[in-house]
Amino acid sequence: MSSTKILIIEDEQDMIDLLTLHLRKAGFALSTATDGASGLRCAREELPALIVLDLMLPKMPGLEICRLLKTDITTRQIPVIMLTAKAEEIDRIVGLEFGADDYVTKPFSPRELVLRINAILRRGKGEVAEEKKLSFGQITVDPARHHVAVGGKSVRLTSVEFKLLSMLMQRQGRVQARDRLLNEVWGYESVIDTRTVDTHVRRLRKKLGKASAAIETVRGFGYRIRES
Repeated sequence: MSSTKILIIEDEQDMIDLLTLHLRKAGFALSTATDGASGLRCAREELPALIVLDLMLPKMPGLEICRLLKTDITTRQIPVIMLTAKAEEIDRIVGLEFGADDYVTKPFSPRELVLRINAILRRGKGEVAEEKKLSFGQITVDPARHHVAVGGKSVRLTSVEFKLLSMLMQRQGRVQARDRLLNEVWGYESVIDTRTVDTHVRRLRKKLGKASAAIETVRGFGYRIRES
């Protein structure tokens, strides 16, 4: 794992030291940047396996860095975990809308962050495209092309949203518990925060528009694609 490089973009030295200690202990190679502009430059030059990105940065905010990375064909596949002191739901939603793969709210457990990083990297290595197209109502998912359409019109989803929708459609009619989705979509071996699932489903529904009625909430349990 020593060849797996993590880029930390963070302006607080104490936080950099904490992250460096635990990530190196976990076997990762590290690169750091202390402002947004240099962080974006490092990401483009080094193409790390994953980026840990603070939201509040000098010279360029973390959300803007995330947006630029996710709209650039050379960097959009790099997973991004956002570090934020903002705990409000709207901040999480905005971060995910900009393409972040996950978020961690300060203060956080370094062990939890390492777990999340390993899960995201494991998920990336383990993704194998299913050739069979999936469809329900107006929604069509083509796993081989990583393409989603609603009524024939392309819908742009993040990698997590795509995997979440694909899994629900593959199991049409069967309720998928939040903790199971965390395990199979995010790769988490233990329940960390099921609100992660709810936030992604909310974003997914918004992007699907009227077709989002296909995703049914089963109160107190999880989600499923309707049977008919």
